[in-house]
Amino acid sequence: MKHVLGKIVRPTLGQLVLRIFSVRTYGAENIPASGAVIAGNHVSYLDPVLLWCATPRPVHFMAKRELWDGWFLAWVLPRLWAFPVNRNGVDRAAIETASGLLADGELVGIFPEGTRAEADATSLGQAHGGVAFIAMRAGVPIVPAAFVGTDSAMPRGVKFPRPRKVTVWFGAPVDPVSFSEGSRKERVDAVTAAVMSEIGTGIATVKELRR
Repeated sequence: MKHVLGKIVRPTLGQLVLRIFSVRTYGAENIPASGAVIAGNHVSYLDPVLLWCATPRPVHFMAKRELWDGWFLAWVLPRLWAFPVNRNGVDRAAIETASGLLADGELVGIFPEGTRAEADATSLGQAHGGVAFIAMRAGVPIVPAAFVGTDSAMPRGVKFPRPRKVTVWFGAPVDPVSFSEGSRKERVDAVTAAVMSEIGTGIATVKELRR
């Protein structure tokens, strides 16, 4: 019963949101039928919203703990498949939550950059290793996602989004199991680099398609 709200919102208001921003998706078939982490670039508050609306099945989002400070979001976010993470250190509770969801075959959405990048959608910010670590721990693939257009629809400093065309691209999954050489840290770094490289490729591909 906890997720009844999400099950009502996704096929109704969620579809309306996709229409407002004329969202086009590519590569949704790359999202596995069972557990996977979806990792995307992050330039706008719209990124998680549109990803939540656009995926074939629900995504459980790791969101900054500060959002739970207000009573309304603290009530609604868990009902929309979100769970908190403390960004000021290693949050073992969030890692356990994500791992449990992935073990149950669910999708977990995480932004490797941790927060909205200062750069626009043509470049990427500094990525953290949390995405790779969680995927390696759970033994699941990482699906790279590229957002193009959200930085125009809702850039930094803007309180309300503006209707703009947005494209969401899903690349081929990166399998952490194939990264077997080196220490755990070296493998985490290698997986992180591979995922960010794929996201960058996705951004470039979408920009070519939109010309």
